[in-house]
Amino acid sequence: MLLIIYTIGADFSTPGCSREWTEYPDLCYFQFMKIALAQISPVLGNPERNLKIHLDCVRKAVSKKASLIVFPELSLTGYTLKDLAAEIALNPGKSPVFKKLLEASRAIDLVVGFVEEAADDPGLVYNAAAYLSRGRILHVHRKVFLPTSGMFEEGRFFAAGRQFRPFDTGRVRTGLLICRDFLHYGSSYCHFAGGAGLIITISAAPGRGIDESRGQGFETSHMWELMGESVSFFSSAVMVYCNRVGYEDGAVFAGGSFIYSPFGKLITRLPYLEEDFAVIGVDLSEIARARQSWPFRRDDRPEVIWQSLEKIIRENI
Repeated sequence: MLLIIYTIGADFSTPGCSREWTEYPDLCYFQFMKIALAQISPVLGNPERNLKIHLDCVRKAVSKKASLIVFPELSLTGYTLKDLAAEIALNPGKSPVFKKLLEASRAIDLVVGFVEEAADDPGLVYNAAAYLSRGRILHVHRKVFLPTSGMFEEGRFFAAGRQFRPFDTGRVRTGLLICRDFLHYGSSYCHFAGGAGLIITISAAPGRGIDESRGQGFETSHMWELMGESVSFFSSAVMVYCNRVGYEDGAVFAGGSFIYSPFGKLITRLPYLEEDFAVIGVDLSEIARARQSWPFRRDDRPEVIWQSLEKIIRENI
């Protein structure tokens, strides 16, 4: 039996704090939260239909008392937009689609993927992720590493983001990444150095190569899972990865969304290739326990990394 006791002001009317998880009524959502993974197949180029899919998933997540629901990369628009990207871009501050999502966020936190129309730089659009909570936009992350080779053409249609910045949600300090960002380990390090205990990656990753060693899934799926295990362990953070499924323009998106604990242990993995929806309980108190067991956070020296990188960049310009 998992026993977690938190006795200060527990309020079970708060989303994510449910008696069904324990016999001890003082368990509070600050220590234990339910995260919903929405492994969906978005409709290409149709934000209104995708909004309906999102709101249906939100209703299911709320009914299961989840406190956070995570959708895949470009979940509101589909992935292979190409020249349609600029036409379908959304301004989160003005979009009717976002107005409805913000209203939904009064009951549950949401992470959604979309094409952002840059209000601060007219004419540019970004592959972006938004964290919505309590009727507000807490954070927007713009994808930094845009794959532009083979089947990928993101650099042709999107501007690149310029930063990785963790933020506070009221439950746990959180960092957002989008797909290829996650495969550059410096990205996760920025969130680790910034104190994030929850790192969320939303993805539209295709499946390539059969993973014969495991008898299931793709070689590329195994790559993402190895990264999830490594980042969660060495960051002592909960690692959430939500990938899409479905077919677009000849690409097969792999699914296989997962969550790893701060000890680098797999908590759940959703099926490959199939649409799925799951609500998973996560013990946030493991973040502190992991950082006590493995003091990577205590011993971190970000100023040394910064000085070293500054010298490398200066010498190579």
